[in-house]
Amino acid sequence: MELSTVAAAVASAAARPHGPFSSPRAVSVSVSWNSPSLASTSRCLSTPSRRRLRRRLPVTSAAVELREAAAGGGDSLRVTETPQPGSSVKFSVEVPTSIIHDCYQTTLQEYSKRFKVPGFRPGKIIPENILINYVGPQHVQDATIEAILKHTLPQALSSVEERALEDSVRILTQFDDMRNSFSLDDVFRYDVAVDVVPEVRWLSEDKYKNLKVVVEIDEAVDAEKAAEKELQRRHKALGLLRVVADRGLQIGDLVVLDIFAESINSDGSKGEKISSAESTGFHLDTEETNNLVPGFLGSLIGIRPGEARSFPIQFPESFEQESLRGVHAQFTVVCKELFYRELPEMGDSLAVKLLPGCTTIDEVRERILERCKEVEKTAIEQATDNAILDQLGKLVEVDVPRALFQEQGQQLYGAKLLQLQAERKLDKDQLASLSTQRSVQAYLEDEKENITRIIKQMLAIGDVFKSENLQYSTEQLIKEVENSIAEFKRYNQDYDEDNIRQQVQDVLEAAKVLEWLKENCTVEYIRR
Repeated sequence: MELSTVAAAVASAAARPHGPFSSPRAVSVSVSWNSPSLASTSRCLSTPSRRRLRRRLPVTSAAVELREAAAGGGDSLRVTETPQPGSSVKFSVEVPTSIIHDCYQTTLQEYSKRFKVPGFRPGKIIPENILINYVGPQHVQDATIEAILKHTLPQALSSVEERALEDSVRILTQFDDMRNSFSLDDVFRYDVAVDVVPEVRWLSEDKYKNLKVVVEIDEAVDAEKAAEKELQRRHKALGLLRVVADRGLQIGDLVVLDIFAESINSDGSKGEKISSAESTGFHLDTEETNNLVPGFLGSLIGIRPGEARSFPIQFPESFEQESLRGVHAQFTVVCKELFYRELPEMGDSLAVKLLPGCTTIDEVRERILERCKEVEKTAIEQATDNAILDQLGKLVEVDVPRALFQEQGQQLYGAKLLQLQAERKLDKDQLASLSTQRSVQAYLEDEKENITRIIKQMLAIGDVFKSENLQYSTEQLIKEVENSIAEFKRYNQDYDEDNIRQQVQDVLEAAKVLEWLKENCTVEYIRR
């Protein structure tokens, strides 16, 4: 399995923790508010996400002490759990007055250490009413609410501690509602939700046993045909172009065209210009027609230099450009220049020009075929892997959690940007514009089905890996981690080594599972 995408998985930075008496809007580590006005849920593409499928929830030292005090006889929280869609759990929490008072006193003690109140020397006890008036009653209340949340969240969520997805905790109760209902003498209530590791439910009793996979192999993958096409291409490259003066276009020629197109309305009237289908000085090799709209070349046979032809064509429903699928169009084409190729005779004397180092045409054919067989083998292996993964995804049901969807989508988008950068298709300004939160969210919405499919495949692979007790070597893990880090450094990308290690482990697991499945399932190959 290809491991290059590991280095390309650039995802979001986790929110930084804040102190217990900072602004109430930055309420807790790894917690997001269910309102854009209360906390930032935005993500950038600068550093990798640190979420894992299984990761303990962050627990502050103060929270540990509070849990111990409660266990030693103090009042306990009252927590009601309610399963939610998307592998999420909602917790309705009631905090007793004893904990509220503890947090309130801790807040006052912290403020008395931080602020120098006029008339009181450092270390002197400041009367409560004076301290509150100096700091401000609202600030004290807000900081107390924040302290309550930080102190009680780990205990409230302890039942899912081993299953919770990191950075998925979100407080559902609005902060203003907490502020309005707060009292030192009454129970404090709030709702919080967290995403958990989703359950993988296999649709059949056999699970992945007796798996049958059909792999469709495209004709272009055929080594024999590909080798012949490559030899023809090299032969054509050695030919000379001659101007055609006494006839029209025929197969084998190369023609220069000006192409104009406009849509045809349902009533037969002219529609709008189709700019994406137009071109000036378009070079068409009549032997390379794979990307042409069906019927386009046939409508041009016999056209002469200076001649213009107009003809209707309907774009097929399978056309690559989605906006043109099924569109009826009227094409007007002007032939600017027409050439034929004068090819040298195919003989051993041409071998060295066709492929340096060769002395005979047979040697050229053999070496080209050898290379095409390597490509064919790789393509078939990749097609087999894809077919198995696709089938695995169809065999399971998974209620995909929001946190996992966001992380996987951001990693795929980061990989896409890194690939474009590696291919030098993006400059810094373009990369910055595509790294905005709006661009990321647009990608997540457009690719929702694909991202969900990949997550289902990933979770199914993990289940097979565990069930079959598969393993990979430590040496292999170290090597791939080093390769991935080198890729990040090559493109000056920030990275987190722990995150890369986790992603490499996922890829190695997938490779082992695919290897095992290919040995233990039925694979049928069909050429099309």
